[in-house]
Amino acid sequence: MFSHSVRAALLLSALSSSSLGALLQSADDAADQLTSTHYDYIIVGAGAAGGALANRLTEDGSTKVLLIEAGSSDYNNTNIEVPWLAPVLTHSQFDWNYTTTPQEGLDNRSIAYARGKVLGGSTSINYMIYTRAAQDDWNRFASVTGDDGWNWSNILSYAKKLEAFQNSPNVQNATSKFVANIHGTNGPVGAGLPQVSLPIDQIGLNAQQELSSEFKYNQDVNSGNMIGFSWTPFAIQDGARSNSARDYIQPALGRSNLDVLVNTQVTKVLQTGTDGNTPIVNAVQFTSGPNEKLYNLTANKEVILSAGSIGTPQILLLSGIGPADQAKSLGIQSIVDLPDVGQNMQDHPLLTTNFQVSSNDTLDNLSLNTTFQAEQLALWTNNRTGDFTLGACNQWAWQRLADDDPIFKNVSDPSAGPTSPHFQLIFSDLFIAFSGGAFPSGHFLTLISNLYTPTTRGSLTLNSTDPFTYPIINPGLLNDENGFDIYTMRQALKAGRRFLAANAWKDWIISEFGESANATSDADIDAYIRKNALVVNHVSGTVAMGKSGDSSKGAGALNPDLSVKGVKGLRVVDASAFPHIPAAHTMVPTYILAERAADLIKNSNSTASGSKSGSGNGAFTPSATLVSVFAPLVALVALLL
Repeated sequence: MFSHSVRAALLLSALSSSSLGALLQSADDAADQLTSTHYDYIIVGAGAAGGALANRLTEDGSTKVLLIEAGSSDYNNTNIEVPWLAPVLTHSQFDWNYTTTPQEGLDNRSIAYARGKVLGGSTSINYMIYTRAAQDDWNRFASVTGDDGWNWSNILSYAKKLEAFQNSPNVQNATSKFVANIHGTNGPVGAGLPQVSLPIDQIGLNAQQELSSEFKYNQDVNSGNMIGFSWTPFAIQDGARSNSARDYIQPALGRSNLDVLVNTQVTKVLQTGTDGNTPIVNAVQFTSGPNEKLYNLTANKEVILSAGSIGTPQILLLSGIGPADQAKSLGIQSIVDLPDVGQNMQDHPLLTTNFQVSSNDTLDNLSLNTTFQAEQLALWTNNRTGDFTLGACNQWAWQRLADDDPIFKNVSDPSAGPTSPHFQLIFSDLFIAFSGGAFPSGHFLTLISNLYTPTTRGSLTLNSTDPFTYPIINPGLLNDENGFDIYTMRQALKAGRRFLAANAWKDWIISEFGESANATSDADIDAYIRKNALVVNHVSGTVAMGKSGDSSKGAGALNPDLSVKGVKGLRVVDASAFPHIPAAHTMVPTYILAERAADLIKNSNSTASGSKSGSGNGAFTPSATLVSVFAPLVALVALLL
């Protein structure tokens, strides 16, 4: 992988070439260029999937692609680049700042939903955690869709293809922390292990060995079997965040067949004709903002929605692709009745629990000691080293309930299989309280316990026909009728407490801190969870894949090749396509989905003539001068230097 300075030099060199694609800052400014160009594919959303598709589809120099992003092009903003600053991105200008309905399972609290609104999408604002998901999760996708191409043995090649997994010399004892031969080293996405060792690392290893019958050691969480205590890989390379903007989109901007349009929101997809009785939907409507001019643009081959598990179903519903009764109630003309659009919403509930520690050598010093903070920021700024290169944790455990757990007497195991975890435990070397509150004095360890096999299913429905009015987002967190979700959250907290009660921690941990310390009975623990739980922001499943052809309720809105059922010319490639939420952090599974989707799209359109015109709605003038077209790229170079 190139260093930041080398990447900048390459981009500067590229500016002298007339073969560059365009980075266009608004629909109004770029109107001429857009509608005088015949695009084969229009991709909506520049997150994990959209960025990957834009890169892979433009590998064929004869294929012209437009990538549209609602957010800005500012993915080299320092807050985005510095791994340690990830928390400040929530509720920033790079966040859609969605909010759920009051959640009955969370004491009727509405919670914030963070989704990225910038080139790179949520890969630009998330916590960069790098997990492929378990082999059982992928095998279940294959079973649900009837397509063996989604099974682990097939997608592993895509997982390796996308990786540039770095065995950094700064990682102590790296060969014991991952398995080299299961990773790729030449792909676009930079990844690796934490480069800064923490005092709690050895304590965690000692605790694992002490409790090895419950917490087995797993050398590599990305092996296909996630179960056990392991080291945490991140999408961090050369000390900086890796995201789809840096790793997929930026390199492809050197190609003349990719245009990227930012600060532009797609409001709906449009029917352009019929093939027999089947609607052809291969056009988009977009605008620079509320009350601004609307533009239409038709793709020669396909429109691909990669706007995420909230944005994609909203666009479909606004377009009349979804439940016909919902469209009728809002006066939207129904193109196709697809009852599963917006349904099947899933996410991973999260809980933080704090423990006061005796040491003053914790990452709390980055908040408590401004001099130390400045020193660490200088290390990052000067050579991309130091504590600011860290993610949320160096170690974690992915665990399952016991096979004979009493809950399974009444509830079928919702996991994909024995390699797939029911819950996750993260051990963070500082005070974290995502729910807010004053930062206490002292030093802490935070246990983050997350449910990864939720049985709850929620929904997304339209609030209005106005595309700038957010939809009604109801993930139904911890509101399952069978009680599995709250039970497993409780068992996760208990398991985390057992791990932190090991003798290895006795000189480090003083006591559990705050209101959780008084939650000892099952009823008290459940009350604590419902009062304080949030979400990992892995919303998935709202336009799910199913078996080919069946459009009935519960059968999925997509075919196994990710084409939208009942129409032609339209595909969905993002986390909304997962029929079950992966029991993992969802960024890498979405990259994998997109990598395979790129091959599916290329193969399905390999014989297409591409002769259709990409016409718009008229009233356009010639494009801007070369200086104005290249200005965003010049600014990008300045940020890279």
